[in-house]
Parts: sequence; C-alpha cells; structure tokens
Amino acid sequence: MRIGIDLGGTKIEGLLLAPDDSERRRLRVATPRDDYDASLAAVAGLVEALEREAGRPCPVGIGMPGSLSPRDGLVRNSNSTCLNGRPFRQDIEARLGRSVRLANDANCLALSEAADGAGAGAAVVFGAILGTGVGGGLVVDGRLIQGVNLVGGEWGHNPLPGALDEERPGPVCYCGRSGCIEAYLSGPSLARDHFRATGETLDPMAIARRAEQGDGPAEASLRRHEDRLARALGSLINIVDPDVIVLGGGLSNLVRLYENVPRIWQRYIFSDVIFTRLLPAVRGDSSGVRGAARLWPEPPDT
Repeated sequence: MRIGIDLGGTKIEGLLLAPDDSERRRLRVATPRDDYDASLAAVAGLVEALEREAGRPCPVGIGMPGSLSPRDGLVRNSNSTCLNGRPFRQDIEARLGRSVRLANDANCLALSEAADGAGAGAAVVFGAILGTGVGGGLVVDGRLIQGVNLVGGEWGHNPLPGALDEERPGPVCYCGRSGCIEAYLSGPSLARDHFRATGETLDPMAIARRAEQGDGPAEASLRRHEDRLARALGSLINIVDPDVIVLGGGLSNLVRLYENVPRIWQRYIFSDVIFTRLLPAVRGDSSGVRGAARLWPEPPDT
C-alpha cells in the first residue's frame, strides 16, 4: 500500500491507496494558516493515522504547491508562501524517519489522470489546474516530465499569449510579474476581472449562474475568460501537442468550458486539424492525492 498526501492552501488530504488502486482510507484536515511547523505536524499526523490503518509503514508521496529548487532543495514558487525558502523535504523526512517523494500538485493531477482518469491510454497528457492558482503537469507514456530545472508544466507563469491592448500590462501576479496566465485564469482572477468590469463582487460559480440566467455582463466575463483560456491552451498545444488536456481545480466545474474553449482555440493553433481533447478530471478533487501516492511505483506483487 502507498500513502498520498495533497498539501493544499486550505486543506491537507491523505489517502491510503491499496495495491489494486482502491482507496482504503481517506482523511482530511484544514491547512494551518501561514504556519510552516504546524503544516509539517499536520502532514506527519495524517501519515501516522493512515499507517495505523495499514498496519505497517508505507511509501509516502506528497503533492504540494511550488517545487523544490534543484540547487539547494528549498521550496520555491509556492503560493502557500510559508513553504517558500524552507527545507520541506528534509524536515518531513526527519519527522517520518524515511525518504518521501514530492512533486508539484499539478504534476500529481496529471499523473493520476494519465494512469486511470480522463487521460488513461493516451500517450501525452497535460493536466491543468484552474483554482486558487494555475498550474500544470505533463505526462508522456506514463512518465512524469519534470525537466532539468524541475519546472516542467509551469504554464501559469508564462505571459498570457496574444494579450490585447486593454489587457496590458496585465494584473500583478503573486510571483511579482505582471500579465501571467495565472493572473488572468485563476478563480480569484476571474472574480476580480468581473468586478473590474461590473463593480459586482461574485465568485466564479455565481458568475456562471448569472450567465445561465441571461445576465449579459456575467456572460461577457465568462467569454473573456474562455478566450484567454483558449489562447493559453492553444499556445501550449503548439508546443507540446498533447492527446488530452485534463482540467482540475474549482473552475474545471464550469461545464461550458469543454465545448466553448475547443471551438475558440482553433483560431490560435497552427494546425489544420485539432484532435486534442479537453476533459474534466475523472477523479475530481481526488486526483491530486492519488497522483501523490503514484509517485512511488506499484509494489512488485501487484
């Protein structure tokens, strides 16, 4: 059995994954706010509880925002900023008394969905998280591609392709740059864009409900979002050309994206035919934690 941990900004989830890929036990706790030591303790507590269920120590994989620097192993680029600059791997390994495997949370989504989700059987799968932040992960022939700098799939911190005059220089991103894809396509970014256009404070799902009811300004906000998403994914397709793009995160629940965005992205992709499929994550919120467990290979007796 393997343990997966999904260390998110608002929750930490743990999963005990059986050799047949069934879920033996799932636990969830709130993420301590801006408290590094408490976050370490929460992760260790979940692992200990799941191992009591398993009856023995298990391999542990952890999905987390950001990544580890290949220079010094410290966390960088995490929108859970209390992790940045910290030796998270060393500290959690010291608490657990063994090696762990870590990957970006979007990488874990992609790994899970490529194995037995929306991308099962596909050669090239890109997993894109559209949530509090915007992340991505790339899986080729079942193997996670992290790259020599460990930033493989980080499409959210490229500039928005084809920025219009009114979109420049773009919103300031938490990373310090302006005009990042994340600063346009995250859930909070959609809400801020709607507020700038209308003066209304609505969350993305409320905007979608308004649009369904025929509200023109809400519909306009979603159309801006869809065109930006089509540009961002169209640029990605021009480089990676994946079989499947799987969406996770809160905005993946906007059903209209799966019809509208592929229709729009045709004008941005350098091909006469486009076979890439845009699909929601089959495992939903479970994908990240399942992918974290899959950072370890399947036991040899499976």
